[in-house]
Amino acid sequence: MSFDPAFLASLLAGTVRLRPYVFAFLIVFLVSASRDLGAGRALMFLVWGWGVAFLAEYASTRVGFPFGMYHYTESTRGVELYLSNVPFFDSLSFPFLAYAAFCLARRTLGTARGTAVVGLTGVLMALLDVVIDPLAVRGDQWVLGRIFYYPTGGVYFGVPLSNFAGWLLVGWVIVGGYVLAIRSTRDGTPGADKGSPGAGVALYFLVLAFNLGMTLWIGEWRLLGAGILVQACGFLLLYLISMRVAHERSRVTASLRAAPDGR
Repeated sequence: MSFDPAFLASLLAGTVRLRPYVFAFLIVFLVSASRDLGAGRALMFLVWGWGVAFLAEYASTRVGFPFGMYHYTESTRGVELYLSNVPFFDSLSFPFLAYAAFCLARRTLGTARGTAVVGLTGVLMALLDVVIDPLAVRGDQWVLGRIFYYPTGGVYFGVPLSNFAGWLLVGWVIVGGYVLAIRSTRDGTPGADKGSPGAGVALYFLVLAFNLGMTLWIGEWRLLGAGILVQACGFLLLYLISMRVAHERSRVTASLRAAPDGR
């Protein structure tokens, strides 16, 4: 089949038209990450995150790993851009979700690198998906549309627990790969060690508020209550972690001050 630039342009336009909220979040990510990490690293995060997510979705729709077995309905094929059987916009969501979780993990732990930040990022990604995926499988009740389904359903409002484990793993791979990459870079590029995660934290809560708001709009009260309860437990855990980090910092500072000559 010959390449048709006009048709490709129409598919890209259709992708944006059908999912404007995704691209609004993407723009917020690009601006925030460029200021935080530097433009080069923001682009690297986007490309790497999209690649990991696409491979994960492609594999899941064929062998059920890592999200569990699901299928796209392809009801919008010819209207929006697909790569094989995966809608382009869907994999594109993962980089900005991973970045938002990465920023909240950095804000909580007070560091930009390390296994603790990577580990907490994966947990925060999975917590977001507790709200996102059950709403997505009800896409026919709001503007998303019925774009995918789990053949055997799932125990959490139609979503299998394997899906949340998959988000945990994908979050680890995206941010873990990024952290390893910048650790091996010595080019002096402004990056996560000196940037501010504040805008990314705001993005995390913006995405969460959007999904909770849509859950409220479609009248899924039990799902809304469960989502709020899970998020409240998660934020309590973050608070306890941040208090522990602050206590450890105070203890180290006090020890340094008490030492002779500040050593």
